Amino acid sequence: MESGTGFDAILLAGGRARRFGADKPAAPVGGRSLIEWTAAAAAGASRLIVVGPRRDVLPGAVVVREDPPGAGPVPALRAGLAEVRAPRLALLAADLPFLRPAHVARLLEAMGERPGALLLDEEGREQWLAGCWRSGALRAALDGYAGASLRGLLGPLAPVTVTVPLGARPAWYDCDTPEELAAAERLL
Repeated sequence: MESGTGFDAILLAGGRARRFGADKPAAPVGGRSLIEWTAAAAAGASRLIVVGPRRDVLPGAVVVREDPPGAGPVPALRAGLAEVRAPRLALLAADLPFLRPAHVARLLEAMGERPGALLLDEEGREQWLAGCWRSGALRAALDGYAGASLRGLLGPLAPVTVTVPLGARPAWYDCDTPEELAAAERLL
């Protein structure tokens, strides 16, 4: 099942977006939807797997839904992982307008032989939806995992953490509120 040396990408795009109040991944910023920005960061992926409702902005993407829809990141990861064929994958939130292919490449390189690598934000917090992982390690971790916490699932894998220069546009910046989306628009 895990052939080749490339990577696939799973974009989690099915959350309820309670703080946002709309279809967050489809929200426009800088002339593109948030999900398009994140997909562009994973441009080197062999397969792009979107977990969430079908949107017409990513032709060629494999689209799946978690069961039940909106159940959270762990069921979404399960659904997306079922479509992964590569030995490694990028696991990304669909609202990362400043993430770029260089950041994904840095995560893939940083993980080396480890189970995974993820970005740290400016305060040193792990960004569980901005990382790269070994597909087999995620499958093993999910086997029998009954929890709902992505951190509870991924934390025990002891991923290597990666910091990137802050600059004006931090790679880990996500848009959880309309105010954060407006700030991203200004920064772009």
